[in-house]
Amino acid sequence: FEDMATQKGEEKDLMTHTWAPSVDIYETENEVVLSAEIPGVDEKDVEIKVEDNNLTLRGERKFEKETKEETVYLYERTFGSFSRLFTLPEGIDAAHIKSELKDGVLTVVIPKLPAMKPQKIEVQTGGEKH
Repeated sequence: FEDMATQKGEEKDLMTHTWAPSVDIYETENEVVLSAEIPGVDEKDVEIKVEDNNLTLRGERKFEKETKEETVYLYERTFGSFSRLFTLPEGIDAAHIKSELKDGVLTVVIPKLPAMKPQKIEVQTGGEKH
């Protein structure tokens, strides 16, 4: 292998630090959806907190294997903790937020309050015809 990653003792320092998962956020008529790529993170190591109209996403991807007697050729995966803070739009229903972790993707569904859902307003014509 040509791409040697580190010498013994250095690999854990390089691979254990803060990282930031990729996140997509989109809005539908009834909800705001946050989707984060967190492969290798166990659901018990994820925390979602809503406070003062902010959503905090925290977690940790733990180092899976000690390599004391093995030769390490390449380490590209990042391990360690992550934290992301997002400001939520006005009119969300924080009491009914749901989340699911499936296939390494965390999906957080944030419902909108009924008053914030788009309403169709019918345009009336004037009473007289010409």
